[in-house]
Amino acid sequence: MQFWLVALSWRSCTWTFAAALAVAFLLATLAQSQAADPGPKRVLMLHSFGPRSKPWSDYAQAIRTEIDLHSQSSVEFLEHSLVNAGQSQEKLEGAVVEYLSTLYTDHPPDLIVALGAPAASFIQRHRQLIFPMVPMIITAVDQRLVQYEKLTDNDAVVSATNDVPFLFENIMRVLPDTKTIAIVNGTSQIERFWTEEMRRELVPLAGRVELKWYDELPFDELLKKAEHLPPHTAIFFVLMNVDAAGMTHEAGNALNKLAASASAPIFSFDGSFFGENVVGGPMFSPLEGGRIAAAVAIRILEGEKAGNIKTPAIEYASPKFDWRQMQRFGISDSNLPIGSTVYFRQPAVWERYRWQIASIVAVLLIQTGFISVLLREHRRRQLAEVQARQRMAELAHVNRFSTAGELTASIAHEINQPLGSILTNAETAKAILQSPSPDISALNEIVDDILNDDRRAKEVIRSMRSLLKKAPFELKRLDLNDVARETIEFLSALALARKAELIGVITPGALPVLGDRIQLQQVILNLVVNGIDAMKDKPSENRIISIRTSRVESFAQLSVSDHGPGIPEDKLEGVFAPFYTSKAEGMGMGLSIARTIIAAHKGLISARNRDHGGASFRIRLPLVS
Repeated sequence: MQFWLVALSWRSCTWTFAAALAVAFLLATLAQSQAADPGPKRVLMLHSFGPRSKPWSDYAQAIRTEIDLHSQSSVEFLEHSLVNAGQSQEKLEGAVVEYLSTLYTDHPPDLIVALGAPAASFIQRHRQLIFPMVPMIITAVDQRLVQYEKLTDNDAVVSATNDVPFLFENIMRVLPDTKTIAIVNGTSQIERFWTEEMRRELVPLAGRVELKWYDELPFDELLKKAEHLPPHTAIFFVLMNVDAAGMTHEAGNALNKLAASASAPIFSFDGSFFGENVVGGPMFSPLEGGRIAAAVAIRILEGEKAGNIKTPAIEYASPKFDWRQMQRFGISDSNLPIGSTVYFRQPAVWERYRWQIASIVAVLLIQTGFISVLLREHRRRQLAEVQARQRMAELAHVNRFSTAGELTASIAHEINQPLGSILTNAETAKAILQSPSPDISALNEIVDDILNDDRRAKEVIRSMRSLLKKAPFELKRLDLNDVARETIEFLSALALARKAELIGVITPGALPVLGDRIQLQQVILNLVVNGIDAMKDKPSENRIISIRTSRVESFAQLSVSDHGPGIPEDKLEGVFAPFYTSKAEGMGMGLSIARTIIAAHKGLISARNRDHGGASFRIRLPLVS
């Protein structure tokens, strides 16, 4: 009986142990599943005046877009607005705090983004009650409205710096006859703050321009005033969230109504209002501000401490102007600040009939070229031979084979035209000087033409020399896109002479690499010349060489493709071997030299056949930060 009890006890323990193991296994599996799929990051975006209230709505949209584009993990955005931001009813703040805390008690957000000064001020007052351990970003706010002394280690700031006198100086520069500037602003707490700041900062303008303040008028009365403004008046639109009558407005809608009634041009401080109703000028860019704030948000979501991230205050973007508003109010391009960009400009005659005009000019130039060739052929040939010998000597140390001959032909083509023009002008000047009464004005024009042609020839020679000069191998930081562009420009004349079309497709972003510019250009040059030679039996319309650049993971990639017969499949690797060639007159060293140069750059070069005929050579070089 005792033995049976012992056995039963042992069996019971065994079952208990097995059950515990099963439970542990299930818990571990569940934990692994949760770890593998942690769910999206949650970003709480707290708006000051509502999710569709400009300018903050544009900053919010830019932040969301940038995070979606660049975040490694999925992100869920939670949108909330302060119900009391416009009316400053502080008794409601407790209810908002309690609402947010209750709503996210079980699942707090991973990041808080406070948009605008009211949201920033609200959350800083209640930071200890609203998820104090959750990191926060304060953005779309002037730096003077951030309470830096209240920031915690979990807080980051992406602020802006507003220079109101600078904006008003811009108005008076664009409209030098301005006598009055009407300032449109609301009466909410943040709007009253800016009214006081502007009154203080604009004191030095007294005597230069009259300032009229419309913050004490209901918006309907303000619109009536705007219909009958005196001549030489400009309007500066700040905000309009709450008017003097206590009525709330959406700033974008208020600006639209103001523009429909106003008899004067409107300026603003923020680019979110640009595009329909404002003239323009230096303004904050919502896209740039959103990009910077999103970059900070991604760093925080990836684990970086918010308090350790410091960003300088954002300044105004380069001035931009609306051509339609400039035409409406007679604003001249000459009054715009240096570096300004004009948008919405209607195309000029040249832009509308570019191809027709270019065709006519091209025909005239071709006719002029033929006449010049017939008259100066002997002299041009001598000059071409001299220049060709010089270029051949410079190129011999890189590649002493067929490529050198091709390049000298290209160089001769590039420099013959300015040299021929110089000779023609010099002879004409000599003839004028031998006349009894030389035309000094004509001589001045001839001398100017000679100088221009001389500078052009020098620039051609300089660019050729930079490619072909003999220099030690030296790795420097450079943009592969720039190398490709220079080589394409250099080879364009060669391609034209060989009745081939050279197409460059350059990626928009920079491709920084460590390399020797001259040697990389030599690699591209060898590949292009090989491609042109491979297509010599093709009809001229099919002789197309394309040079493309792109970014592939951590590499800068450049490809050279042709429409030739391609490479035998069993020779795709052997084409880089020394002395391998498919040309009767070739030496077989061009591709071998190319592979040696790319290997010295710690890169890779490979060949493949294109699906629709032709060969493609691909170069990959490691990107540098």
